[in-house]
Amino acid sequence: MKTLFFPLIFSAFIGVHASANNSIVVVANTDNKQIQLSRQQVRNLFMGNALPYDLEAIALPPDNQTRVLFNTRVVGLTESRIQSYWAQMRFTGRKKEPKEIGTERAILEYILHNPGSVGYLPSGISIPDGLTILYSAL
Repeated sequence: MKTLFFPLIFSAFIGVHASANNSIVVVANTDNKQIQLSRQQVRNLFMGNALPYDLEAIALPPDNQTRVLFNTRVVGLTESRIQSYWAQMRFTGRKKEPKEIGTERAILEYILHNPGSVGYLPSGISIPDGLTILYSAL
């Protein structure tokens, strides 16, 4: 029993410690380097609500771990709730969901080449000089 107890406790501690270091940055290609968004503004942007800035939200696919982290920490909803919300918005034609791009690297490239675009990335990724960090979720 003791031989199972230590590895179990150790792996639980490592899992909690590793997940505590996960953080997200929201990055944009914008001329206005002074823009800083609150969590609620970022949530609104990615849920199709209006902001005082002309920005286009770009998202990762539903099975991406960075998206899962973003949804839980910033949006505050599970993927199934978000999918249900967008199904209703598509049906009623009221809002348009963010464009999905396959990988973090591809999102970074898209943002670099498309002014006004905004995406979320893991904080450990290298952000090129021309882009602006609008929000950090630690």
